Amino acid sequence: MYPHTVLAGCLLALSHVVSVVSSRSKYYDSLSGAPPSTIGPVSELLITNGVIAPDGFARSASLAGGIFPGPLIKAQKNDKFSINVVNNLYDEDMPLLTSIHWHGIQQKKSNWADGASFITQCPIPQNRSFLHEFSAPNQTGTFWYHSHFSTQYCDGLRGPLVIYDPDDPHQGLYDVDDENTIITLSDWYHDPTPKLNKIFGPITSNSTLINGRGRYHGGPKAPLSVINVEQGKRYRFRIIGLSCDPSYNFSIDGHTMTIIEADGIETVPETVDSLPVLAGQRYSVVVHANQPVDNYWIRVPFNLPNQTFVGGLNSAVLRYSGAPDEDPMSTPGPYIFPFDEGKLASLLNIPVPGVPEIGKADVLINLLASTVNGVFKINNVSYHNPPTPVLLQMLSGARHPSDLMPSGSVYELPPNKVIEITFPNTGLAFGGPHPIHLHGHTFSVVRTSGTNMTNFVNPIWRDTVSMGSTGDNVTIRFVTDNSGPWFIHCHIDFHLNHGFAVVMAEARDQLADFSANIPASWASLCSPIQPSSQARLVSLNAITSRPGSFNGSANATTLT
Repeated sequence: MYPHTVLAGCLLALSHVVSVVSSRSKYYDSLSGAPPSTIGPVSELLITNGVIAPDGFARSASLAGGIFPGPLIKAQKNDKFSINVVNNLYDEDMPLLTSIHWHGIQQKKSNWADGASFITQCPIPQNRSFLHEFSAPNQTGTFWYHSHFSTQYCDGLRGPLVIYDPDDPHQGLYDVDDENTIITLSDWYHDPTPKLNKIFGPITSNSTLINGRGRYHGGPKAPLSVINVEQGKRYRFRIIGLSCDPSYNFSIDGHTMTIIEADGIETVPETVDSLPVLAGQRYSVVVHANQPVDNYWIRVPFNLPNQTFVGGLNSAVLRYSGAPDEDPMSTPGPYIFPFDEGKLASLLNIPVPGVPEIGKADVLINLLASTVNGVFKINNVSYHNPPTPVLLQMLSGARHPSDLMPSGSVYELPPNKVIEITFPNTGLAFGGPHPIHLHGHTFSVVRTSGTNMTNFVNPIWRDTVSMGSTGDNVTIRFVTDNSGPWFIHCHIDFHLNHGFAVVMAEARDQLADFSANIPASWASLCSPIQPSSQARLVSLNAITSRPGSFNGSANATTLT
């Protein structure tokens, strides 16, 4: 049975169980203000179900480590990762298959470990496990992990991942950077995603959660997250957009923030008083606790009109040591340093590849997004999961782009070329701003949203960018130096689920760089749930048994 058939059979609403009160109490007891649960780069990540009530409403959720957000994965620069993902899901009202994507990790020579279901692997069946082994050479900063099966991460399967740099070039700007300075922003839904997936249109979350706590309109006065600081110290807050849908505008009453990192790339310091954070984006900001000892509201409104903070909605608390344990009386602002993505620049002045002019790259791709009856399309094609993962197709003999499924959604990219992708926003794709995420790469944003100007001198590099508003034409560049199929998609998970994605099949003739290192357990994931993959697996076994079988050249297609 195909995984999407399994999912279709799970479209049942979750009842508000009798154990609401006891489950809620158990959940609140776990929110005692202690640092988040932490695991290292060599560990086991148990995926299970559990009833939680992060905003006071109890529901079953899909969880990493049994908690929400999932445990912090804490690593040091150049650590090797070996994470065994164990699927112990059992709630049949939600998906029982899973996969974990390590968002922002480039997976150099380890495309098979990227965790994107139907692109780089088959999902992990119930009561099975899969060992992800990869490195992140020279990558440091703020990342996260989440389910990449259907819309499962909206049911709770998401958590932070940080790679610390002992030689951080910005370390002189802050005093504190630890588990307690990680701030996650997420939406929360009282209905499970199989029910939400039936909606072909706007979906509004019930609450905003900051570090896993929040309140919903008409709900109880659930505890809010408290970020504790000491007057006079400087804090590196790592802000992570764990959202499934909304974008947020993060601010702290009475305090400015200095941006020093975006999506794992150190930036030239840039001071702002508010910070837009789209789904999948991450920032590090330095906040100086230089105000009078008191409590201050942290405000996180999302991108819908008539947002409110009444009763602690969309809020958390910044509490100075010595301040009373009570809600703040602070007021918003001041707002005198607006955010402008076009002002962000990489600290190391990373050069933009290719000729410094729009249209002068080796390969030009224009991705035009649209919506028809709630279904998203890119260049008039809606993405659908293929019956066999794209990587398996590439390894097992599909030699021409037209052979790769899903038909019309796979773009073949030649190796070692400069790729320029434009995302014209014509207003035809509802529900923006759309955060566009590319797996396997960071990219230079040579034209950001909100401007027609280009920047080839020192633009920001990142892995998730806003497509902006109607009239924008966001443009990115990167080099095809990382072979394998890489997903590029809207990170509003409901939009991805309804077709907002394509696949970049990169540098096919360099797959031999990592194909010999793919473990047998990777292929075995497909056998119990994907009968149509059996022929591909037989073909793969035959091919990989022939010396040099992946060393031949393949024709490349460029699309303009």
